[in-house]
Amino acid sequence: MLRTFSLTISYRLSSSLLLFPSLLSALKLSVCNKRLLLQEELREVICFWLTSIQIEEQEHHFFHNALENSQSIPISIALPSRRETHFWYILPDEVQNKSLLNQYLELLSHREKENVFRLHGDELQKRAILARALVRTTLAKYTNSRVCPRSLKFGKNNYGKPEVKWQDDEEWDPPSLHFNISHTSSLIACGVTVDTPIGIDVEDKQRKLRNNVLSFARRYFSPYEVEVLHSISDPDTQRQEFIKLWTLKEAYVKALGRGFSAAPFNTFTIRFRPWSSSGLHVNVDSNSQASEIVVEAFEEFKNLTSNWEFTLFELAGTHYAAICKEKYNILNVAGEGTGWMRLKVWRTIPFVEDECVCGTDTVKLICGLT
Repeated sequence: MLRTFSLTISYRLSSSLLLFPSLLSALKLSVCNKRLLLQEELREVICFWLTSIQIEEQEHHFFHNALENSQSIPISIALPSRRETHFWYILPDEVQNKSLLNQYLELLSHREKENVFRLHGDELQKRAILARALVRTTLAKYTNSRVCPRSLKFGKNNYGKPEVKWQDDEEWDPPSLHFNISHTSSLIACGVTVDTPIGIDVEDKQRKLRNNVLSFARRYFSPYEVEVLHSISDPDTQRQEFIKLWTLKEAYVKALGRGFSAAPFNTFTIRFRPWSSSGLHVNVDSNSQASEIVVEAFEEFKNLTSNWEFTLFELAGTHYAAICKEKYNILNVAGEGTGWMRLKVWRTIPFVEDECVCGTDTVKLICGLT
């Protein structure tokens, strides 16, 4: 269980001790000759045992250096501009070292640890630890090394959306960071902005639906969105468009920060549309190389505002990712100018590696950026 993660040396010793029964069974004591006879089986087991230790020492040496060099303070990153969104993600399958997971666990608050241990199953606990560690190490990057991940404090707004709570410091004016997290079983992501609310969502491209796509859409989507999906004859394309719409709608609701009960999916419409020189727009789906994504709320739902901008992109070849952020402040701040959201994306293993993947095949824009 993750509760009892051992230190690397304990892990190495315990794995080596598993070989002792083989050693003992191969050991023969000659009473007559009063000497210890090492047979061929014993020599083979010893060779395997020594090789295992050698491999584990190399692995331990790599992570030990990485963690020692980090000193639990992530490398500082410049704050995103008001037009920028920073997007960090981690692949759980890339984190297998128990010592590293144990260090992530130590970053968490007492309450966060309790929430982790309430989950059943090692994989669920691991993903919960990674999610909280990703948030803490990511936000700490924007404090110019003034705040370590473990000391960060969090609260919630009136609707339960998490937010960072800075401690009073007369010598430092903390940044107005907004963040949001999303995860699947194989990818965990955190989006960060300054001064502007944000919502993100990630969905596996191969996500399976128990029900027929249209049946599911009629239950949760607006009439226009159902009509768009109904017009797509190819089943796989229809399913992909459904997942994209779902990802965008969830990002919007999370950006609003009022909870899903205050913004049901069928009370607003997501539209893809390209710009035209005449100022008019033509409704399209996401495969038409649309340059803009807009949200239109039904009139009776006054709390669902439309002053938001979206980005939709494919991530790591396996997921769709959507970002929704408020655009009013972006377009009305002196010196910022006008224009679309700018995006920077990093793949990370906290304390070990940060890789900027912008401009690579890892990030493929679908629509929403210039």
